[in-house]
Amino acid sequence: MTELQTRQASNPEFHWDLTSMFANDEAFEAELKASQTEIDQVKSFEGQLNQSAQKLLAAIEAYLKMERTLSNLYVYGHLKNDQDQADAKYQDLFARVSALYSDAMAASAYLRPELLAMDQATLDQFMAEEPGLAPYQQYLDDLRRFKAHTLSAEIEQILAQGGQFFAGNAQTFSYLNNADLEFPKVTDKDGQEIQITHGNFIKLLESSDRDLRRQTFQSFYKVYHQFRNTFASILGTEIKKNNFEAKIRKFDSARQASLFANNVPESVYDTLVNSVNQRLDLLHRYVKLRRNLLKLEDLEMYDMFTPLLGEPPIKFNYEEAQAIVLEALKPMGEDYLEIVQAAFDEKWIDVYENKGKRSGAYSSGSYDSKPYILMNFQEGNDSLYTLIHEMGHSLHSYLTNQHQDYVYSHYSIFLAEIASTTNENLLTAYLLEKYQDVNIQLYILNHFLDGVKSTVYRQTQFAEFEHLMYQEDAAGTPLTAEFLSKEYQAINEKYYGDAVNSDSEIALEWARIPHFYYNYYVFQYSTGFSAATAFAQRILSGDQEARDRYLNFLKSGNKDYPIETMIEAGLDMTQPDYIDATLDVFEERLNEFESLLKSQQ
Repeated sequence: MTELQTRQASNPEFHWDLTSMFANDEAFEAELKASQTEIDQVKSFEGQLNQSAQKLLAAIEAYLKMERTLSNLYVYGHLKNDQDQADAKYQDLFARVSALYSDAMAASAYLRPELLAMDQATLDQFMAEEPGLAPYQQYLDDLRRFKAHTLSAEIEQILAQGGQFFAGNAQTFSYLNNADLEFPKVTDKDGQEIQITHGNFIKLLESSDRDLRRQTFQSFYKVYHQFRNTFASILGTEIKKNNFEAKIRKFDSARQASLFANNVPESVYDTLVNSVNQRLDLLHRYVKLRRNLLKLEDLEMYDMFTPLLGEPPIKFNYEEAQAIVLEALKPMGEDYLEIVQAAFDEKWIDVYENKGKRSGAYSSGSYDSKPYILMNFQEGNDSLYTLIHEMGHSLHSYLTNQHQDYVYSHYSIFLAEIASTTNENLLTAYLLEKYQDVNIQLYILNHFLDGVKSTVYRQTQFAEFEHLMYQEDAAGTPLTAEFLSKEYQAINEKYYGDAVNSDSEIALEWARIPHFYYNYYVFQYSTGFSAATAFAQRILSGDQEARDRYLNFLKSGNKDYPIETMIEAGLDMTQPDYIDATLDVFEERLNEFESLLKSQQ
């Protein structure tokens, strides 16, 4: 019987090393206590920003210093909490740093209203008088875009003080989903009992044992069905909160508010959904091929992850995955590879699953820390791709932090997925070149096709469903579990077609998706993957200028707006071309896959 180890019992060799942030928890506590002085310093400038250029500069620098300190504290707190969310000590630590962060935002809530109340002539005069303000030109310009959507200082302070409450839905979901839910055990064909976890759920659905896939799928969603009304209440409240805040800030919608933050036109969102919907025939074709290859009369959603060709002809443990990542990323150049090697050597990565550990994977860090990676590594192809994906995020953060001042180090979410999925595309190209065996080629192509299915199609499906939820809530529709399940089933059927049964537990999938708490985040996986396909093709072609422009993008942070940053890198994301080109690659590789299959007959 396979049992998850506790954090304490697991091998520390595969834990991330957070001591470069704080030598120990005592050092963290000392910094947490000392940070109150920085918060008080920021508060002391209230009402004084328009008095002089020097006051304005001092206030900005005090705020950024405070924010930088709090970022270090917050990242350490959430990393410690995520490594075991059932650990009461780090639940408390993270709760305290979250509370301090809310206090800090309340103390600095006057900044935006005061800056926006300042007339342009005064600000221009200050900029001319004080050379120290020059580096903050883009920062100030970006902030002043929000003038029409910023409330009075008093109301902004009240909203900031409520930051913990506004963040409560996502945190409640996380604790319920990751720490409190207990999934049953399933039995494989050898009679071995396996505990279902978030970390191995997809791995079990990849099994060639269909009965095990069925057991896993039905048992997993039975737990969500038990708590479906609770999940609907939490998610519905999150959507109401975002719709409410958008309304009081005078946005037309929560979507407009979310995309406004990165200065991304809403048309980019609609272009994605429309472009993908126009090519759903390709996904339907692939799903039918899956049904035929698996020789199934009735394809179920739990059959959507198993490799089409049976057991994988190749698989990788963590050590092998590290070596492949280094080889696959060689087109990025030696400087890039040296940083990747440092990530492995300096233990930036928390590798394996343990009891209570946050599910999934991510890259996270502060300006002063290493860009850490949380994994739940499972031996196989998916975890290899996840590793190189998260490494892309970490290299993006590392290069930005090395080349930008703190004020411009927070690159936008809209650009974040490009770096990660460019790495995935480079990995696919490397594996296809490395392995010439037809069976392995088929397997890699299958993985790529599944990747487009899971990223471009699936994340666009999520984006379409997310927008529907917000629109329905704004129209007054109660977001009950029954309503959400009915709508999700309908959209799942539209995307996957009639070759697969959508009248199943998949209707409850909305209940387990953490990204629905990220407020219009998921569409960026699809746009990012599509942009990454274009960049990867240029890099693999040996175009040195294209690679240099891409690396400059990784170093650029948020010194400019995302759309302009991409244009500088050579890609216009306001047009549908890059999405269409990605789906063209999907079609080409689907044709290649079918051709190789025929050659085997």
